[in-house]
Amino acid sequence: MMSKLDYRIFDADHHYYEAEDAFTRHIDRKMERRCMQWADINGKRKLLVGGKLCPFIPNPTFDPVAKPGCMDDFFRAKNPEGKGLKELFGELEPIRPEYRDRDARVALMDKQGIEGMLMFPTLGVGMEQALKDDPEAISAAFYAFNRWLQDDWGCNYRNRIYAAPYISLVEPAFAVSELQWALQHDVRVVVMRSGPVMHPNGNRSLGHPDHDAFWALANESGITVAFHSGDSGYHQFNEFWGEGGHMKAFGTSLLGSALSANPISDTVASLIIDGVLDRYRNLRIATIESGSGWVKPLLKSLKKTYGQFPQAFKRDPSEALREQVWVSPYYEDDMQELKSVIGADRILFGSDYPHAEGLKVPMSFIDDIADFSAQDQRLIMRENGMGLIQRQG
Repeated sequence: MMSKLDYRIFDADHHYYEAEDAFTRHIDRKMERRCMQWADINGKRKLLVGGKLCPFIPNPTFDPVAKPGCMDDFFRAKNPEGKGLKELFGELEPIRPEYRDRDARVALMDKQGIEGMLMFPTLGVGMEQALKDDPEAISAAFYAFNRWLQDDWGCNYRNRIYAAPYISLVEPAFAVSELQWALQHDVRVVVMRSGPVMHPNGNRSLGHPDHDAFWALANESGITVAFHSGDSGYHQFNEFWGEGGHMKAFGTSLLGSALSANPISDTVASLIIDGVLDRYRNLRIATIESGSGWVKPLLKSLKKTYGQFPQAFKRDPSEALREQVWVSPYYEDDMQELKSVIGADRILFGSDYPHAEGLKVPMSFIDDIADFSAQDQRLIMRENGMGLIQRQG
């Protein structure tokens, strides 16, 4: 694969597997029982979140773990033998050093031809929803998590690994203080979950005035705000159709996979229609591991809404999306369609390595854009991502 390119790539979607003390190493002991704890149940190590078993990840110790890319064919809709998930996962393996050690990861990056990467949680993107009824616990848990992240990975490690602190907006003042802390550690990207800000006293839009102080700081600092797939809380919509209301990684609900509620589409719509992108023109948004099938339908909806209520907008909302939102598609998506609606300069390459549903060889993504020009390929495989990790003045 590396012989195909004469440049090193930038991968916008890489993952670590969290250390077992990721949420506990720096936790305020007074909050421990309300946040994360480990328990041995029937001989297996289980994660308790808010005092309850958390179903988000079947084995949150990640040892053993699935081999990278073992479900590639499945996500390309190639499963002619009708294999079940256990068969598709195949034989698990002991956790590899590069999944938890940043120097080992840099060495692997050199072998993979990767110059830089955005690094995201595996377990962490499911924890805000698990604590949704306790905003104070959310803040305490992610305060601890982000300090672990800085310990083990660093917000910017050797200008190679850009690990994203997790920010929750549920307590607005905490979100600002966490971003201030991250900026002191040379952060280039922060990560949030898609969906509304869920609070026991009532949900809020991302564009609610309570969050303007956070968006203003993100805008001023010139960082990138990434929305990564995880437990958005949208699985509650499945209950309307008699499906389970809790997210489980690699759940097997067939109807749930086809229902249309889409948290990333609604998230971007909220940022645009509620004026976040208009108020903060220096703000850059990246959508990660959320596919791209939502982009064209959202642009169609924005066009209609703008035609009906032009007085409600400072500019064409479709242009706001095209100017300030970058999209990392799934490798099985229609790349040419995405290019036609947002342009190659807004498409990010992301391999989702080393997850089972990702690519075994990150650089093989070039094969999925083989019909693009060499210039567009370079934008997608390198330059767009490299641009996003530079703070924009």
